Parts: sequence; C-alpha cells; structure tokens
Amino acid sequence: MILLLDSIEMDCIIGERPDERTRLQRLRVDLEIATDDRAAETDELDDAVDYVALADAVRARLVEAKCKLIERAAALCVETALSFRGVASATARVEKTGAIPGLRAATAVFSARRDSAGERAQARSRGATPAKQR
Repeated sequence: MILLLDSIEMDCIIGERPDERTRLQRLRVDLEIATDDRAAETDELDDAVDYVALADAVRARLVEAKCKLIERAAALCVETALSFRGVASATARVEKTGAIPGLRAATAVFSARRDSAGERAQARSRGATPAKQR
C-alpha cells in the first residue's frame, strides 16, 4: 500500500546564508510511504499509519532542526516517517521556493527503506536544483 501526503507546508529556518538563518521561509514536503495492506483489508484506524500525526511530526522536526540544506531536510522527513509503526519505506520531496531569483524552486528528494530487521537501510537521494542549493 502506498500512501501519499501531498504538500505538507511549513515556515521554518532553512538555508545557509546569514540572512536565511534569521527569517522563516516556506517549505513544501511531499511524502510517499509504503505500508502493509492491513488497513485496506480491515478498515480499522489501528491498522493504519496515522498520517495526521506523521504530517505534524514532519513539520515539527523541520521547524526544530533549522537545516542549512534541503538535502538534510529531506533526509529528516524520511527518518521521521520510518519512525512510525507500519512504515516500510519512505520518499520525501522537499521544495524551497524563492531561494534564487529567476528560479521557481529548489528541490531535494531522499528515499530509504527498512531492512528485514526493521532498521533503516538503503538510502538514496537526488540532489537539489542547483546541485548544492543554499
């Protein structure tokens, strides 16, 4: 089962430049998680991933982290998702708009999954636009 959380939005400190360390900027996160099929079979909330709590946890994590790079923000989103019971893998797409004049957005994508023991395994990322966004 794939669950998509589309456009989790928050204002937070994000960026490396001195002016970015003192002002809030808008981030948009798309989160894709893979879970087992129990909730689809039982129609019971106890068998589902609490996506309201997950979205709130992602927001809180990024607001608290004050990341310099969107690559780190994407990795923290995935780490947060994998901490939820029932999440087998996650992909986060973090978009920062308005960072560079003439560029609509810079985006980083990060994915990871649990191994058979339930630990995080195999992480994969795709760089920002531009390659190292600041």
